Amino acid sequence: MEAPLLSVHGLAVDFKTDAGDFRAVDGLTFDIPKGKTVALVGESGSGKSVTAQAILQILSKKARITGGSIVFNDPTNSGAIDIAALQPESDAMHALRGGRIAMIFQEPMTSLSPLHTIGDQISEALMIHSDADQAKARQRTMEVLARVGFPDPKRALKTYPFELSGGLRQRAMIAMALITRPALLIADEPTTALDVTTQAQILDLIRELQGETGMSVLLITHDLGVVANVADEVVVMYRGRVMEAGLRENIFRNPQHAYLQALMRAVPRFAMAENERLTPIREVKSATLTSAAAPERIQPKGPILKVEHLTKSFTLRSGWFSGKTQEIRAVSEVDLALPVGKTLGLVGESGCGKTTVSKMIMRALTPNSGHVLFDDGTGPKDVHKLEGDALTTYRRSVQFIFQDPFSSLNPRMTVYELLTEPLRIYNIGTSDERYARVKQLLDMVGLDHRVLRRYPHSFSGGQRQRLGIARALALEPRVLLCDEPVSALDVSVQAQVLNLLKDLQSALGLSYLFVSHNLAVVDYIADTIAVMCRGYIVEEAPKSSLFRNPVHPYTQALLAAVPDPDIDRPLDFAKLRSGRFSQPSEWPEPFRIKPGEFGVMKQIEPGHKVRVGHLTAREAA
Repeated sequence: MEAPLLSVHGLAVDFKTDAGDFRAVDGLTFDIPKGKTVALVGESGSGKSVTAQAILQILSKKARITGGSIVFNDPTNSGAIDIAALQPESDAMHALRGGRIAMIFQEPMTSLSPLHTIGDQISEALMIHSDADQAKARQRTMEVLARVGFPDPKRALKTYPFELSGGLRQRAMIAMALITRPALLIADEPTTALDVTTQAQILDLIRELQGETGMSVLLITHDLGVVANVADEVVVMYRGRVMEAGLRENIFRNPQHAYLQALMRAVPRFAMAENERLTPIREVKSATLTSAAAPERIQPKGPILKVEHLTKSFTLRSGWFSGKTQEIRAVSEVDLALPVGKTLGLVGESGCGKTTVSKMIMRALTPNSGHVLFDDGTGPKDVHKLEGDALTTYRRSVQFIFQDPFSSLNPRMTVYELLTEPLRIYNIGTSDERYARVKQLLDMVGLDHRVLRRYPHSFSGGQRQRLGIARALALEPRVLLCDEPVSALDVSVQAQVLNLLKDLQSALGLSYLFVSHNLAVVDYIADTIAVMCRGYIVEEAPKSSLFRNPVHPYTQALLAAVPDPDIDRPLDFAKLRSGRFSQPSEWPEPFRIKPGEFGVMKQIEPGHKVRVGHLTAREAA
């Protein structure tokens, strides 16, 4: 029997802390066969990334390997190498790291140097690990950039990371990892921050490159849908230990361990029943229903928030010194309506205009044309014409939940200061009343009162997101704009936050505009869904109609790109590879939209509308 490429046996990793040693990885054992993909699955903090860092010997200064072995059977070297026995800065480790073992990191923007071009960064890896000169490295870099799907490899050589989209930055990271033709590729959450179509392209690319080169892949992820589509074997971790391991088929068809079963129940699925709830591993106990109730307010007769013919363009420089400019239309004739107490889901790829629409609703951006109308029960008012007390009232009524809770919370402020700041700004309540309100907010989001003196860095991602929700609720708003509020969270914490948002909506009568690229999440929380592409709303329908009968080719492509945690429903990579679903000018008739045109929305059944390129007066009627 052939020896595995990498064999981890009894691995232990300890962190030195003020309170003593903490064991992050405890007796971990698994193998990575040659040419296969092994998925390391678990929640945040389970030890997945620490395991990857141990394999590459890039652990932080406070961490050290205290037991076990990591045996690498490299086919180009005679004999096996125990990585755990090597010094992190030894020549042998330098030869392996980035050469025979490469890694794709979770966040490409922070992993790429902002001061160097993509071409320089990728070619540097080849020049370090081979005798290639600059010209040869440049040529090889262009070849690998073309292979990972860069539209213009020659131009990409001179491009800086900030000039690329998230998907292209991730492709640049893959190119850097693959240029040395590694035997083992470690992919640490390579698609977490990407939208579903880009994620599917990246997964397809890794599978294809694996088939060409015969490399093995260690895929670190918390997304069971991704695992079901690309893994050969699965290792499930919890608190540094293996809970269950085996072939993908066995893991998904017959999960044995209670933790794995719980992890699977926490994943949003398209086939969920009407009132079925996600089951998080640790439920958030919210005291909302007892400690708070919806304030008595005049209710509007129509939608509480309405967007009419909203359009926004940005002017970009074509070059640094040319003086030429180029106008980019980010939002094109968008119409939306949010009923009281309901959730409108806004879905689409990164760059489609979702966040731009949210910013115009918040008055952080001014539209080129169109209106945002808010109705507090006294009739619709144009948000961008509000002044004085009316504007103050609007800003209290509409609050924002941000995508990244860590960067949206001031790291120098305690929880008490963060939650009372909105009350102080609007001069609401006495000191005692604010303290009572803060305790009530913590009850709402299921956090203990004892956290009041703690700072944001001392909380987990899910707890920070709950603090962000509590802060947004401080002024008793009527509308919450939720911009990708769960995209950075693992599935069990995501389930906690989604259930919490549903409970708060029910108890407080809130209305949500929920922006996301994850259709399964939107399907769980939204009542109506609007699909956005290249600044257009291309389809809008109640969620049951949209998923039962998607009409627009872009909506169909989005649905086809969502990885399902069901091995009987695999992604159709061939279909995703064919056609350019994001190009309005290349959509089939009658959906094609010519440059400079907007198209029109046509109703195909009650509440279900789809954008078509052109309609006669009779067809529109």
